[in-house]
Amino acid sequence: MTTPTAPRRPSSARQPVADLRGSLRLLADGTRGVTAIAGALHGQIQRLAPPLRWGTWLDAELPDGSAGLPPARGLSGLVYRSIQGTARLVGDGFDGLLAPFDTALAGTEPSPRRDMLVAALNGVLGDHLLHSDNPLALPLQLRQHGRPLDVAALGPQAPGRLLLLVHGLCMSDHGWCRNGHDHGQALAPALGAAPVYAFYNSGLHISTNGRALSQALQAVVDAWPVALARVDIVGHSMGGLVARSALAQAAAAGHTWPAKLQSLVFLGTPHHGAPLERAGNWLHRVLDLSPSAAPFTRLSGLRSQGITDLRHGNLLDADWRGPGRFDGRDHRSPVALPDGVQAWAIAGTTGGPGQRGSMVSDGLVPVESALGHHRRAAMRLNLPVERCWVGHGIGHLDLLSDPLVYRKLLGWMG
Repeated sequence: MTTPTAPRRPSSARQPVADLRGSLRLLADGTRGVTAIAGALHGQIQRLAPPLRWGTWLDAELPDGSAGLPPARGLSGLVYRSIQGTARLVGDGFDGLLAPFDTALAGTEPSPRRDMLVAALNGVLGDHLLHSDNPLALPLQLRQHGRPLDVAALGPQAPGRLLLLVHGLCMSDHGWCRNGHDHGQALAPALGAAPVYAFYNSGLHISTNGRALSQALQAVVDAWPVALARVDIVGHSMGGLVARSALAQAAAAGHTWPAKLQSLVFLGTPHHGAPLERAGNWLHRVLDLSPSAAPFTRLSGLRSQGITDLRHGNLLDADWRGPGRFDGRDHRSPVALPDGVQAWAIAGTTGGPGQRGSMVSDGLVPVESALGHHRRAAMRLNLPVERCWVGHGIGHLDLLSDPLVYRKLLGWMG
């Protein structure tokens, strides 16, 4: 059997025609979006609104879909609406023209370069791609060698140990290979494990990807051709949060794979968020204070669900529901690490002793967040000191290839 995936055309998303369809549809969506911003800005200028206001233009959606921003009136409004309508017709027309060719090109070999580009696009706009039924939206897959994992093909020679690697924001499974090194490929023979890589739409909510990962992992564990003794997980950046979310949601779904999980390693995982997204949310709220600048909140509001989840490190649906994902407050429920699982955390810094650079961050994730420290006792991961390590002079992406990091992984998991 092959690994189940989310029911969103997993094969057509890898085909050239589907890529072209998705790109054209996204271009049409972008044209309509930019036109809407310009129309709303023109409308604000016509009204000569005061420089500041309290409240938000995004409280309600207007009939024209302008998300609460009053559009331009008169001839200007007619022009803007005409552009939007034309873009919609052009996008739908190309989509209908190219759709029949999807099946004809089925089976086209995927390309690592294509996967990485689409993964980056999904990280930024993945929620929009999914909701607009765009063929570029990625379904979650478990993969080997850049292809969906075929459990049956492993045969009776399959190892009794599964090593799962979960990538971070805007990345793909190919991202684990950096500077000629892949932690999964290097660890697998040393551990006697089969390396399996998650590939998912990192623009969706972390809780959404966590559910999908738990489901896919359960299917693989159930179908493993030999007795599976243990599962180990390594998560880089957002991938560590997705793994924690999968664990937190597995019991409610009736999944049993966590019983086989013995080790869980976090590489630069923002357990309590990343400052860059908090700064982005601050800018979004500041722009929204002025009617003249309010239309541009649409641009800052393009940040995907996955990116906004990184503000505090949301793991569950309840963490982002309620006041909305652009609310600046931390609404998370505490999620403890599972009992009986050996967990470790690695943080990096861009500077080291005697070197210039930051000693508090790897360039994206603060050391305190990566190690699970928090001012509130309930939110702390409470990892023992001996299970935490800080690599000085190791940036966020360098965690994927640094030899010291690899030796730590091998020592801990071996």
